[in-house]
Amino acid sequence: MSGDAGTPRRRAGTGARTSTKAGIWEPAPSPALVRAPTYPWLVVATTCVGAFIGQLDASIVQIALPTLERAFEARLGAVSWVAIAYQLAFASALPIFARLADMAGRKLMYLVGFALFAAASAACALAPDLPTLIAGRVLLGVAGAMLGANSIVVLVRSAGAERRATAMGIFAASQAIGVSLGPIAGGILLEAFGWRAVFWASVPFAAAAALAAWLVVPTSGEAARERFDLPGALLLVPALAALLMVISESYHWGPASFAFIACALIVPVFLAGFVARERRAVPPLVDLALFRSRAFAGGMVGVVVAYAILYAVLFLMSFALVRGYAETPLAAGLKLAIVPVAIGLVAPFSGRLAARFGLRPVLVAGMVLCAVAMLLLSEALFAADLRAVWRGAALALFGAGLGLFVAPNNDATLHAAPENRSGAAGGLLNLMRVIGSSVGVASASALLSWRIAAATGRGDTTVGVPGDVLLAAVRDGLALVVALAAIGAAAALLHRPPRTAASAASPETSR
Repeated sequence: MSGDAGTPRRRAGTGARTSTKAGIWEPAPSPALVRAPTYPWLVVATTCVGAFIGQLDASIVQIALPTLERAFEARLGAVSWVAIAYQLAFASALPIFARLADMAGRKLMYLVGFALFAAASAACALAPDLPTLIAGRVLLGVAGAMLGANSIVVLVRSAGAERRATAMGIFAASQAIGVSLGPIAGGILLEAFGWRAVFWASVPFAAAAALAAWLVVPTSGEAARERFDLPGALLLVPALAALLMVISESYHWGPASFAFIACALIVPVFLAGFVARERRAVPPLVDLALFRSRAFAGGMVGVVVAYAILYAVLFLMSFALVRGYAETPLAAGLKLAIVPVAIGLVAPFSGRLAARFGLRPVLVAGMVLCAVAMLLLSEALFAADLRAVWRGAALALFGAGLGLFVAPNNDATLHAAPENRSGAAGGLLNLMRVIGSSVGVASASALLSWRIAAATGRGDTTVGVPGDVLLAAVRDGLALVVALAAIGAAAALLHRPPRTAASAASPETSR
């Protein structure tokens, strides 16, 4: 192991608790577990549990959106914020907690994150109205950011260079399992107990993960004695919020409205201010210097694209199945689960394929498969014969393409960063993943509303919309996914072969 991963072995016999030199208290891992030969994999497994519940929560909501639209009698754009609010809060808070974790201790924040995740999930389940539910989702996103700010760093340092590719593949597979179970569990819970049960689902997993983290995750070592970049945080959060508001509310507001124009102006102004601030800040909230590496920048574009198309497809097909085909939530959930199941089956082997056939060919092939799958799915939406079979095959092909792309792209992106910036690179990877998910849902929601309005004169709800009209709107949304996949394939060409151990010491080799 490398970095902080060796800390628990030196402290295994010191008792149940450890204080850093900066006075931060963190519970030490179990000495018996630390001495086990499999200890690095126990740490990896614990981080995978956190990844699992985050993706379970994100995907289980997708299948619930049509039910929430009817239950609250709310417009489509407002209901989409049940999904977007979590992702926005996550993305906004992630760089903040990534920096605070260096200052206050990673393990301590990891444990607090799990506890807050369980509490926020329960608050969502008890919400009396849609605004309260969205507020609970914001709190849940903050908890998710506490976990996401630490998971990749803990995994990379514990696995070490020789295990990192395999560990990243397992991590991606655990995310895929969470996404896979989300639609299925959501369908079962919606039919048996109603929408509130959907939000109770994450509570036991968060509690179990908190216990596992207490016993397994290594302590942080000495805390960083650095200033927190508060001005950077105050510029980043409204910039991201305004960006998603512009995308998701474009139809409802209209391009000439004051709200749309105001948010459209906030985005470039605040982002420009954020970039200027981060260039001067020591240390910066987000290490923008990493983007000087072409491979790193291309990899981050790939992360955004991969998760944008995943969540756009889950959003669009949730409404296509429940509204367009009038299927039950359970039947729709089982069909949506085809995508993440395919990701989970392919992702663990994608690293080996990249090592054998080359990184770029595998990444490009993954995006090409996604684009072809969406073209097939567009045709299958209205196919008269065997349409369900073709839809299932197209969704499986789409998942396989993402499975080929995600893990190798993530690993290559981390390799493109200097070793001493692996923590910052891991935080940025999680940030771009969540931004991609948010953009995917917001774009799909806006496009669906726009196309329904073009056909019916009203696009603020899918309730009562004729099935053929809704499916035609979904087909237009899938065209957006094809375009994004093309961008992902182009970004994959920016990657270079993984650095050797000798070249890894120099940041210049990745530029």
